[in-house]
Amino acid sequence: MKKRDLMLGFLDSGYIPEITPAAFFLHFDPDFHSGTRAVDKHLDFFRFTGMDFVKIQYEHPFPRLPQIQKPEDWAAMPFYGPDFYEQPLRVVDGLVREAKREALVILTLYSPFMFAGQSAGEEIVTRHIQENPEAVKRGMQVITDSLAGFIRECMRLGLDGFYTSTQGGEAGGFPDRTLFDECIRPYDLQQMELVNREAHFNILHVCDYRLPYKDLSPYASYPGQVVNTPLELTGGKTTPEEVSRLFGRPFMGGLNRLGILATGTVQDVIAEADRVLAAAPERFILGADCTVPSSIPWENLRAAVNAAHSRHPGS
Repeated sequence: MKKRDLMLGFLDSGYIPEITPAAFFLHFDPDFHSGTRAVDKHLDFFRFTGMDFVKIQYEHPFPRLPQIQKPEDWAAMPFYGPDFYEQPLRVVDGLVREAKREALVILTLYSPFMFAGQSAGEEIVTRHIQENPEAVKRGMQVITDSLAGFIRECMRLGLDGFYTSTQGGEAGGFPDRTLFDECIRPYDLQQMELVNREAHFNILHVCDYRLPYKDLSPYASYPGQVVNTPLELTGGKTTPEEVSRLFGRPFMGGLNRLGILATGTVQDVIAEADRVLAAAPERFILGADCTVPSSIPWENLRAAVNAAHSRHPGS
């Protein structure tokens, strides 16, 4: 079965794949962040691991803005137009041309809150939201509008979809939950609703890179055809079946990016993948809870992909 058809089947709510798909992602060395070297490295990784779609790493952060010192400074947040995104758009164009006939091509898309953190620092944007949320919201809207232009340019180039990554609702983040609802959720949803209108295959990623989560339910209404979340919460572990039921869509994940996948032998990885697959729901994509360490042996990832491909869902 072609990789594109295997993944596009998940758009049908009754679809049970012939084999279990799998995909993993990592950041490549800076030498491979742009141009043809980035395109070639992504293709090498995709073909070596045998994963079932191409996921482009976004490696063009917003510039740090030291002039943002107080909440009112967000009113001067720059708007970045198409020229700013030239580098990642060239990578998108190259990979769409090279791989779209073979597999879905999707791109990491960070949330406006995460780009705000790149601009001023995570601690600063969090503190500013607590001090003067209305002031920060002006900058958040500028960021969201800038990213909307980037999204439309990606779609013009033929991208299939996005891996939409969000943060801000972690345990220990905002003591006042209304700040998340006022200053983060509206801009997440503006971006993701645009993505859902423009692209046909999107993966919602709830990212625990900064902090763990107590509860995933605040994100359950976020758009996306597939959901990828951590399974280790502050109150204990959840399961792929439970997350899939909460979000009402197929789950991608199951393996801890810092666990056996990164530290074990190939045989260890196969055994761990088999354990996860044995308990997985039928509509399931094997993956990690987030981007895996760059130092991970590619052979480990290929072994996990092969383990998934050897399992027929429901068996």
